[in-house]
Amino acid sequence: MSMHEGIVPEEHEAGTYDIVSAVRNYLIGFVLAAALTVGSFWVASSTGLVYQPGIPMALAAFAIAQMGVHLAFFLHITTGPDNINNVLALAFGVLIVGIVIVGSLWIMYHLNANMGVPGELMDLHMQP
Repeated sequence: MSMHEGIVPEEHEAGTYDIVSAVRNYLIGFVLAAALTVGSFWVASSTGLVYQPGIPMALAAFAIAQMGVHLAFFLHITTGPDNINNVLALAFGVLIVGIVIVGSLWIMYHLNANMGVPGELMDLHMQP
């Protein structure tokens, strides 16, 4: 059994795997993720820092930033040539989730529009 068996392939081939730098990167990712989480709770607690109608957009920005932190620091998704399979798998997963969400919203919209009780019948129920 090799000493470098559980190491990510690109780190093993380059010979630059260092436990100190790996822990440092994880700690930086943890601090950034925690700061983004605290920031989103702070914005949502109506501190007056953000204009009230802009709070959902600020929370969306924090969420997208946190997804980027998780992808870069914890899932190690980079733009290197050896990460093409990881990026394609991530893109396919996002595509499938998007199709499921959009399809569900489309079905619910059409069910609401086509399965409702017509106004004439509602008027009949209201008459004595």
